[in-house]
Amino acid sequence: MSRKRIFATLDSAPTRGPDAASDETPARLETRPRSRPLLGVAGLGIDPNRSPVGAIGQSLGEVSERTRRADEIERKLSAGQTIVELDPAEIDPSFVTDRMPVDDDVQRQFLASIREQGQQVPILVRPHPQARGRYQVAFGHRRLKAAIELGRMVRAVVRDLSDEELVVAQGQENNERRDLTFIEKARFARNLQSRFTRDVIMAAMSIYKSDLSNMLSVVSRIPDELVDAIGPAHGIGRRNWIELADLFSRADAVERAAALVHSETFRTLPSDARFKAVLAALKQPGARREPSIWTSRQGTPLARVEQSERKVAVTIDRRQAPDFADFVLNELPRLYAEFESRK
Repeated sequence: MSRKRIFATLDSAPTRGPDAASDETPARLETRPRSRPLLGVAGLGIDPNRSPVGAIGQSLGEVSERTRRADEIERKLSAGQTIVELDPAEIDPSFVTDRMPVDDDVQRQFLASIREQGQQVPILVRPHPQARGRYQVAFGHRRLKAAIELGRMVRAVVRDLSDEELVVAQGQENNERRDLTFIEKARFARNLQSRFTRDVIMAAMSIYKSDLSNMLSVVSRIPDELVDAIGPAHGIGRRNWIELADLFSRADAVERAAALVHSETFRTLPSDARFKAVLAALKQPGARREPSIWTSRQGTPLARVEQSERKVAVTIDRRQAPDFADFVLNELPRLYAEFESRK
């Protein structure tokens, strides 16, 4: 069974997290300064060439400044920008997704807050670039969804934004209000990669080049279906996801993970616990595979194949099959080129 199809029968697992209750309330601040395109601030507020120690010093010195910025965006949106009421039916989502779905309880709490207190913070939209008379969200997807469910007009700021400006605003608004989890950020980065340069992605997410490389590496090695089954895992950070990705070098990793996530017990676990269960299952030592022997139609031994968690070894005895050994060596470059072209 292929890597892509092995998780195909999974239902979307519910996600939950202690910091997922509302996108109306500012959460903990990042340790890196943000640029705010909505406020007319362009570019990344960090020096990507600065040493880690220097970056920490810069970040600590600007915590109070970033606190001021988080407050300023509220004031600018509510006082310094023109706020209009739009029909939610005329608004489309951003062309790139960032967050993973939240569970029903979290959505109900969010709806209750909007119902009782109203929409305190407007969403940011732009005129839709392909559909006259429609709009596209830069940020505020959950507020838009709440307005739809409540049958209300949605309060919005309308600005002309390029694609780059939209994703920068979208990424940085999410970072200011409630941090995306590592895996959500990694997927967001991967989704942006097909349309934007790495400089734009780093600006949108306020991350360094090494952070981006780690994110893209993780999501390229862990099957999307497994990430969907685990959920956002709010308590799980970069190192844990990298450790899990490294385990997918094992030959049996996909099969092990699939067997676990299809179990009823797994589906009842919160997102963090689902991640830990998968990590523990893949770290368990696997059964040793017996070597196999390839033979010709006449029964002549051609090659001995040994597989482990770390490598595959094919041994050809030149005394038994010298022509086959030469053929394999000559064909390896072509086989690898074909492999690369299929990727």
